[in-house]
Amino acid sequence: MLRPASGVLFCLIWLMSAGNARAQQQQADVVIYGGTAAAITAAVQAKQMGKSVIVVSPDRHLGGLSSGGLGYTDSGKKEAVGGLSREFYHRVWKHYQQDSAWKWEPRKQLKSQGAEEAGDVQKQATWVFEPHVAEQIFEEFVKENQIPVIRDEWLNRESGVTMANGRIASIQTLSGKTYSGKIFIDATYEGDLMAAAGVDFHVGREANSVYQEKWNGVQKAARQHPHYFKAAIDPYRTPGDPASGLLPRISADPPGEDGTGDDRIQAYCYRMCLSRHPENRIPFPRPEGYDASQYELLLRLFDAGWRETFRKFDAIPNLKTDTNNHGPFSFDNIGYNYNYPTGSYEERQAILAEHTTYQQGLLYFLANDPRVPEEVRTEMNRWGLPQDEFIDNGGWSHQIYVREARRMVGKYVMTEHDCLDTVETPDSIGMGSYTIDSHNTQRYVTADGHVQNEGDVGVHTPRPYEIAYGAIVPQVGQCPNLLVPVCCSSSHIAYGSIRMEPVFMILGQSAATAAAMAIDDNLAVQDVPYAKLSARLLEDGQVLQWKDPRQAAIQTLPGIVVDDEQAVYRGNWAQSSTIHPFIGVGYHHDDNQSKGENIATFEARLSPGRYDVRIAYVPNANRSKDVPVVIHHAQGTHQAVVDQRRKYAAGDFDVSLGVFEFKDSGTVTVSNAGTTGYVVLDAVRFVPVK
Repeated sequence: MLRPASGVLFCLIWLMSAGNARAQQQQADVVIYGGTAAAITAAVQAKQMGKSVIVVSPDRHLGGLSSGGLGYTDSGKKEAVGGLSREFYHRVWKHYQQDSAWKWEPRKQLKSQGAEEAGDVQKQATWVFEPHVAEQIFEEFVKENQIPVIRDEWLNRESGVTMANGRIASIQTLSGKTYSGKIFIDATYEGDLMAAAGVDFHVGREANSVYQEKWNGVQKAARQHPHYFKAAIDPYRTPGDPASGLLPRISADPPGEDGTGDDRIQAYCYRMCLSRHPENRIPFPRPEGYDASQYELLLRLFDAGWRETFRKFDAIPNLKTDTNNHGPFSFDNIGYNYNYPTGSYEERQAILAEHTTYQQGLLYFLANDPRVPEEVRTEMNRWGLPQDEFIDNGGWSHQIYVREARRMVGKYVMTEHDCLDTVETPDSIGMGSYTIDSHNTQRYVTADGHVQNEGDVGVHTPRPYEIAYGAIVPQVGQCPNLLVPVCCSSSHIAYGSIRMEPVFMILGQSAATAAAMAIDDNLAVQDVPYAKLSARLLEDGQVLQWKDPRQAAIQTLPGIVVDDEQAVYRGNWAQSSTIHPFIGVGYHHDDNQSKGENIATFEARLSPGRYDVRIAYVPNANRSKDVPVVIHHAQGTHQAVVDQRRKYAAGDFDVSLGVFEFKDSGTVTVSNAGTTGYVVLDAVRFVPVK
């Protein structure tokens, strides 16, 4: 039995316990949960607006996927990236201006290295980089702004969010530490704080009928990318014998009907940084639990002639790659992440372990299994994990690519209509511009008994689009002191474009700006006046509206110009601005791939009359000389074949397809069916003929 303490001893014990309690409690104006790139830009902005801030990060390494292997940036229109996001990529550019940055290869020009602002050093940016360089820049942001970061602290998702009058009063981590604040920002990829605060969210694909979309829901009929099985591949362990069971990595579940919703999410993978320098290369390890039978389907794909293993070994500095998924069987672990968004920490850890074993096992398999074609094994053995990246994890990334998890159902829901610019998006706080891009969500057996993937969609966005302030705040009546810049309010298919690292940094900065204003004016985040918010965002360099630099040049051309940016695409078209001159700011091309699958439609509103129909394609020796073009006119259709190797006549911008009669509209379709060489699309022009 304990003896009561004396008065002096009691006071000492009380003071010690009170001190420990205070050490377990911290307070700031803005509490940010997460260690992603969005979390850091939000913290910097909050500090620069005079607010105290704490970053509570479950991660030890800052930057999320930006420092976790995604060094070949999915940026879309770079002119639409501003503010602190642009500053990050400017600092990348500055880093690679140093000779000391080039340890494993001679210094070279990098992808899109500020070409759009070639005379303004302060705006120069580089969009490809090594993981450790990104992490170093995020650490510089933190140090320069004296931002406290509490690492390896995980939200107690069951009982760690204390609410008062519908607001978050404090959050507690599993270690028992408590953080209280006026405004909270959930900057995680998973949206755990948002969910624990009772905010509405969605996981999976909505049916197309929910938001009257086309590209959401099940997409069996879509063939948008080379990530489908083009050859007829047997799915059974014993070919032709369903009773033998399915090969690994194929689901027996029915895929669902096109356009219907489900709880499936697009596949995850680790964006691997690989090295081909002999002194910086770790041979691919044989992971614990390695099972070569998991890759039997890939052997059948090789047997069918597929040889695109190395198509997404995208080069970054110092003889390294950002290696992404490519093809029907690759590094995406299709169908093995469905429980990740809402799973417990233990469940998530098991999913991450399974993904690691699968992906490391695939690398080992490609490099060592004698059944893999010799040329693939030989090339694979030129690569390895980098000794100088992810040093505390054996060269393996610390961040899986969470392509989507929870998505808030907020004050405004972004849909494909916003991305495709068919509606007016209110209250812009930043811009997105990347292709609407979903990776596959399932691998199944078709009605004719072959294996197929489903869910991969790639739809071009015609211009950079606005992202609404309402997409990062909850619905009115829900949690008035929470902002969510990463798991923002969006349909599945719109999130496929929004989910890019430059955009997350943009939204993180905008969220912190709104947080500071909500604190200053004692407002719910839903009530921050947009006029005041947008003025400060513009002052801080954010890009809120697209000022199209093409228009002046296009408007000088006679007739009605339909630029490649205004065309409607089906298939896998890429953008480029490598070869000059061109109309507008660039052109599209088929990458000399997916022949017979790509179609582009150019449509113009016309006054009745005769028009010379002209096509621009940026001539070059590697172009196709047999591009099929169809002109739809008042009397029917006319088929033409264009030789894109042929140079334009002196003084011309394009070549004539002929003169045709039109009523109130004209349409030109271009495909890559039967072509050899690159098919390039720059513009179609309708010039009136008297």
